[in-house]
Amino acid sequence: MKGIGFATAAAGLGFSFPLLRALASSGAASHGEGETLSTQLGMVVDIKKCLDENVRRACASACHLEHNVPEIPDTAEEIKWIWSEDYKTVFPDQAHARTADMYKDKPVLVLCNQCAKPACAKVCITGATFKRESDGIVMIDMHRCVGCRFCIAACPYGARSFNFRDPRPALARKGTLREDYPTRVKGAVEKCTFCVERLREGREPACVEAVKQVPGGEGALTFGDLSDPDSEVSRLLREKHTICRRVGLGFGPNVFYIV
Repeated sequence: MKGIGFATAAAGLGFSFPLLRALASSGAASHGEGETLSTQLGMVVDIKKCLDENVRRACASACHLEHNVPEIPDTAEEIKWIWSEDYKTVFPDQAHARTADMYKDKPVLVLCNQCAKPACAKVCITGATFKRESDGIVMIDMHRCVGCRFCIAACPYGARSFNFRDPRPALARKGTLREDYPTRVKGAVEKCTFCVERLREGREPACVEAVKQVPGGEGALTFGDLSDPDSEVSRLLREKHTICRRVGLGFGPNVFYIV
């Protein structure tokens, strides 16, 4: 099955934004994506606070160490759950010639947007990608993933990574292999899951916890229930001006950026 996936991936990479819009507006749904949930977890990112390289590094380091994400030098094969990209790349529909200097060409922290209507779930041929009805987190069942990479092609945020190789040797060489968190296998897709394993224990995502230990990092990331009007994320969204990534595509990203 994974062999079939490799052979068909090239077709999937032909997805265009018009097709993505069609996916977003499609009435078809599985695993509850697009439905109104009693709980919808989300995140607010303060772009100004995340301009600090130490804040961004703490986020990525904590996340990747927590989840056995290997460091692979080849950018064509790298695995990333949370990383940085230029403002104009992250917000192509917001950037313009007069974008403020404090943002222009500056790095922005990015991760899976845990969309309300995830395109990745709609194109998954095995149901490996699905949205949890309990909290709206978009998950990947590694045992059902056949590596077709349609989800990678469908995601407009570049939030998914494909394992071109077994990650364990790279982790072992660096001495960061954690036996208490499952490693992926060659041919599977992975991404940020808002640290569901930590949420089960009543803890915050690793990145949110990490920034609080960095001077000036308090409030750089805020995580919580968007459906709860009394949550800190809801308060921030009421009081601060925020933007989302490619919101015009209609997938309903649940990661917001304070500008």
